[in-house]
Amino acid sequence: QLLGGEVYHYSTKLMMKEPLIGGRQEWHQDYGYWYQNGLLFPDALSVFVAIDRCNKANGCLQVLPGSHKVGRIEHKSVAGQTGADLERVEHLKKVFPLTYMEMEPGDALFFHSNVLHASDANNSSNRRWALIMAYNRKSNNPLESLAPPFPRYTPLEKVPNSAILDCTNLTDFSGKEFLDPTADKTVKADTSNRSEQATKA
Repeated sequence: QLLGGEVYHYSTKLMMKEPLIGGRQEWHQDYGYWYQNGLLFPDALSVFVAIDRCNKANGCLQVLPGSHKVGRIEHKSVAGQTGADLERVEHLKKVFPLTYMEMEPGDALFFHSNVLHASDANNSSNRRWALIMAYNRKSNNPLESLAPPFPRYTPLEKVPNSAILDCTNLTDFSGKEFLDPTADKTVKADTSNRSEQATKA
């Protein structure tokens, strides 16, 4: 409902901001990256799930609520990272209130792919881990021409909860693969990279 249509899982990453060494993340939009990954529209969102307590001291997420309305901002090199044009960010801070997303473990924040967000370094003695899952609309498949290829919509077959109890063969995984490694372009790209690395070694 949030994106107005069927979605699929686009990516997941674990953000491990360790005590005293976890660095700053510059202001950016996720679509600033995903546009380069071949998504034609910003019909995607992220879900930030706090594993640890997130506060100002350990570098909680900072957002400019409503900033998705300005559309995609040009991203370029900022302090060694790819970030949003800082001149525009400073102007937008005068329009959209800077909000520190202090969260408890298990709290979740859903935000649009064009929402500007950042985080400070972790200068505390407490870690700040978070799981970030991204979802893209089914109708917004990345361009296939890009390399490496990025996650595309794959339909999943729904089965009843009882299916796990109905399974009589627990050792034969034939036909039970989540994806076919011989047909999945991402796996092929990963395999070729490993082969190249092994050859060089």
